Amino acid sequence: MKKVIASVLSVAMVAAFAAGCNKQPDQTATDTTKDGGDKPTESVVDPTDSEPEDSDKETMTLGSGSEHINLWSFTNEVPNMVNKYISLHPEFGEKYTVDVTIIATTNGAYQPALDAALAAGGQDAPDLYTAEAAFVLKYTQGSASQFAATYKDLGIDVDAKIKEAQIAPYTIDIGSRNGEVVGLGYQATGGAMIYRASIAKEVFGTDDPAEIEKIFGAGSQSWDKFWEAADKLKAAGYPIVSGDGDIWHSVENSASSGWVVDGQLNIAPEREAFLDMSKKLHDEGLSNLSADWQPAWFADMNGTSEHNAFCFFGPAWLLNYSMHDNVGGNFADGEGTNGDWRVCAPPVGFYWGGTYLIANKDTDNKEGVAEFIEWVTLDSSETGLQYFWANGTMVDGEVGTKDCVSSGTVMAKSNGEVEICGGQNIFPAFIKGNEYASGKCMTEWDEKINQYWRDAVNLYSSGEKTRDEALDAFKTSVNENLSF
Repeated sequence: MKKVIASVLSVAMVAAFAAGCNKQPDQTATDTTKDGGDKPTESVVDPTDSEPEDSDKETMTLGSGSEHINLWSFTNEVPNMVNKYISLHPEFGEKYTVDVTIIATTNGAYQPALDAALAAGGQDAPDLYTAEAAFVLKYTQGSASQFAATYKDLGIDVDAKIKEAQIAPYTIDIGSRNGEVVGLGYQATGGAMIYRASIAKEVFGTDDPAEIEKIFGAGSQSWDKFWEAADKLKAAGYPIVSGDGDIWHSVENSASSGWVVDGQLNIAPEREAFLDMSKKLHDEGLSNLSADWQPAWFADMNGTSEHNAFCFFGPAWLLNYSMHDNVGGNFADGEGTNGDWRVCAPPVGFYWGGTYLIANKDTDNKEGVAEFIEWVTLDSSETGLQYFWANGTMVDGEVGTKDCVSSGTVMAKSNGEVEICGGQNIFPAFIKGNEYASGKCMTEWDEKINQYWRDAVNLYSSGEKTRDEALDAFKTSVNENLSF
């Protein structure tokens, strides 16, 4: 595939572009809210709109070679990685020009445009493209998976590399089609429990992550000890979580089956139980009734709620970006909560977000595409993307965010000590979180169905509808808006 260069970055632009490496969370294409948080996009895609507005689309080129690789992405994160790879391997940039198309997902523009480009084929089709966890199954296992090349067909020794790198199993579940890997990520988004150390000491007598794991039943796949701990926290004047959204992803991604089974809407018992969990949090005063990404949610991060919540459930990106930007000062200095957080493995395994790299089976540049994919997703050496990402060394001479990666091998040999957690090495807890998580309950319709479900649950927990009425409202929304 050959592509006419749409635009060329100046040297200054490339430098600025590189400086952004490892500064933004990978969890999704994100909206930066007015409150300073990074909100995962849950856009509703209009399949009839395949041409994004100019304001949603950015094009650029990296490298100067005669062979062209078309890269499509919804953030600048993977293009930043191309730039890093070229700086480490100049010969790649001399051989290839990577023509980048970035289309934001904020108004649902990315998927329709990508679908149209893949279907059209030819010289303008993507050779390499990214997909976010909210919609990745469409491209790895679902209605657009026929375009994806297996990593083996690209010439990657994927089985050996997965074993060597100890890739998080849930990412392999998500990225496999008929048992063959067609997409993998780089940032691990297995979740942990992120809790206030000072509150833990006051209520439980310890803030030691190993002891808190016992109190909450880490890895038990049960919420029983969570509710026991919630009662103790309530007695001391603390809600266990800020809102029901803080446990939703744990419930959503630990379900025994997906939203769609044999072409029919399916409500797994674990997800149906969330109705009662949300109601319990609401009626028994076990949360602050906040909504994700809203001011009250951030208030629990910086400790300015009337009754501060004990914990959040999320991946490293939630801690490193959304919470880090909203802690409001150093706890030791009497300002905010920076340094007062700790991380331990969760009672129920889950993941939240992630970006996957997929290659077009019709690419004319399998060798170059495979070389870059392997460096990003499977290279567990100290010169691989994931080592730089985990240690915050994407930019030379700077130490940036230390983020969790899909390679357990890399995290085991990396320094995961972070200031927000008082210098705790967060990687062991997130390694456990990655091991507990499963990617087997996903469907390609999750993004929309989750919206309808959360709306219905809110109607029930707030008392606006009965349980049966909420379930009926959910089923009606799905039936009226989706066809499987």
